[in-house]
Amino acid sequence: LFCVTEKCNHYSVSSSRRLSSTKNSLVDLAFNMAPGATVEKVSNYRTKPLCPDVKTDPRAFQRCRQEYSAMTLDLSQRPFPIQSKQAFLLLNKVAVLKGSMEPADVTGFLSKLSHLHQEQAPLVREDTRFIMLLRYAVENLRYFTNSQLLEVLTSFVWLGLPSTHSMLGLYEAELCRRAGELGLHELLLAADLWRCLGRAVPQYLQCLYDSASLHLSQVGVPELVQLMYVIGEGRRCPTELVQPLEQILQRNLPHLEPEEIGTVCLGLFKSQTTLSAGVVKRLVDRAHSVVYEMSDFAVVNVLKLLRFSYLDHQVWLEVMAHEVPRRAPGMGVQALMHVALTCSALHYRDERILLAVAKRLPSLAPHCRSKDAGKLMWAFGSLGVSPSQCPDFYPSLIEAVRQREAEFQRYPEHLLTGLLGLAFTCQFPEDLLALALSPEFVSLASKSRQLELKKDLFTLDGTVALELPHWTGPRLSRELREETTEMLWRFAQKDVCQKAEVLEAEDVLRNLLGGEQFVSKRMILPHTRSIDLEVHLDPGGQVLPLTSGWEKVNTGITLTEDLLAELTNGRKTKTPLPSTQAAQRPLLQRTEPDEGGRLFSVGVDLTDGLIGALIKRGNPAPRGNHKDSKSPVRLAIQVTNRNHFCYHSERLLGLHAMKRRQLVLSGYRVVELPHREWFPLLRRTRAEKMAYMHCKVFGTLD
Repeated sequence: LFCVTEKCNHYSVSSSRRLSSTKNSLVDLAFNMAPGATVEKVSNYRTKPLCPDVKTDPRAFQRCRQEYSAMTLDLSQRPFPIQSKQAFLLLNKVAVLKGSMEPADVTGFLSKLSHLHQEQAPLVREDTRFIMLLRYAVENLRYFTNSQLLEVLTSFVWLGLPSTHSMLGLYEAELCRRAGELGLHELLLAADLWRCLGRAVPQYLQCLYDSASLHLSQVGVPELVQLMYVIGEGRRCPTELVQPLEQILQRNLPHLEPEEIGTVCLGLFKSQTTLSAGVVKRLVDRAHSVVYEMSDFAVVNVLKLLRFSYLDHQVWLEVMAHEVPRRAPGMGVQALMHVALTCSALHYRDERILLAVAKRLPSLAPHCRSKDAGKLMWAFGSLGVSPSQCPDFYPSLIEAVRQREAEFQRYPEHLLTGLLGLAFTCQFPEDLLALALSPEFVSLASKSRQLELKKDLFTLDGTVALELPHWTGPRLSRELREETTEMLWRFAQKDVCQKAEVLEAEDVLRNLLGGEQFVSKRMILPHTRSIDLEVHLDPGGQVLPLTSGWEKVNTGITLTEDLLAELTNGRKTKTPLPSTQAAQRPLLQRTEPDEGGRLFSVGVDLTDGLIGALIKRGNPAPRGNHKDSKSPVRLAIQVTNRNHFCYHSERLLGLHAMKRRQLVLSGYRVVELPHREWFPLLRRTRAEKMAYMHCKVFGTLD
């Protein structure tokens, strides 16, 4: 992007009244850049030009109702064009009148010039006489009526005035000053004109929001939707407006047109405005009722809102399983990217949706920005879509990433996002990995202020070390690895290490195995960003202390006949159980059951099969049966939760699947305490937890 500067045009101005010194200062500031102003340096990297994507119209909702004409500019209705000869005659009149022009004259000239054909507008903008006209427009700024001021801004839109023109800052200041005098429709029209000019005006928008709170009684459907559009484009919604807008939205939901629903969803998404879950659900319910009338753009906006709200609206998602395959052939890259990202964010793995996206993408690869390619690879990798399911999908995106390499100088996160998504599915393009781990790229990514990219670099580096043993390319420095490990461990200690389900598993393991020296809660693979409970067993099934190696052997808690009797509520087994005087019976504490067992209905049923497994544990297998009698069995015990899995599925999400794969590569046996089993047990007795954990730990030796 280039910083556009206006030419310094020197000309003589004869005026019947002189500009005041204050006005002269403002005009000079508006039309002249500082002496040291420079143009943004352009990267030396080259990239192929991006092909045009499928076009969407984010302002299509404004054609739903006639009322929008009072508060928006219809860009499809350009003024009837005049010839360039007429335009230059007008400029001659400007040169003749000069400083004698009144506000109405300035407005009239600009309005007539704005009828010039779009392709000829640059000739006028560069003309010295037009720049003179702009100077006198600034001089008359405070004398314009409200309607004249808005007419001037409208003229600037049609003339294609650059959004970076510093003179526009004076217009924003003037509109801010007048905000209290403007009606709601005038306030919204001014905001829309700024949007058409492509200029960010945060100060004016704040004035609009302050004034809009005084006009809430006038807000009907078109005012609400246009305000949500403005809020979305401004990327912020003041806290004090959220509740009133939510109430107005609820009241008007039944009256929203399909495209208006999409605009409201997009405004909430772009401004990151959180509404109550009930209101979001009702909004999506309304979208569902008119889904077949919605454009692709509006449908995608609903998905964006679901992604932001983390709302799994099952009925809408089921409809998407039919609508996305039907619509995908006509959708563009960014729309498909947002579909995939929504599925990823909601952990919703529906192959009908994902494979429809994958089928469409290869033909659109030339349209992909690095952002699109990276996020698509992340979404598909996170949901575990394998390369064999969509043979052309990943290769086309990998090639698109190579073509957009120059973009990584500005957006390094997109390369790392894509490479992590590929790693989840065991794909390792070594040229891109070498780029990501190169000292230059690592330095660039480490300096990023917006995102913490060191964790991504660390995850990639650890993955390369484990899964590419032949790798001779660059690696992260030891200092950076240690720094990131420490950072991740500090976070884990404050977060996951303190979760009730993890603390209880650690406590039960310590009681079962005989003490804290036999259980280690740590990050076995720090680059996978999570902890495990590590336990070591000798090949015969005896517990080993993690601190002292083989010097001490512990048999853990022996399941005596009395203990098993308590587990089974007094039921004796037919087979006598081994006992040892050294073993101590753990304290058994009962907790009060929940209300009728409704909250936790899943527990451990001590069946004959389970009791048999417990009894079997009393007789360790002969050491000779193991392939390597000298190697301990290292267990990585994982307490999973539903966020580790795809929605309503037992399929692990990408990062967790990759971690489990890499633990096996590192010589560990993974023992999972599934949330469906372990969480209900948190409300059960210590005896039941001990029995369950016993089977989990020692069942790995069978």
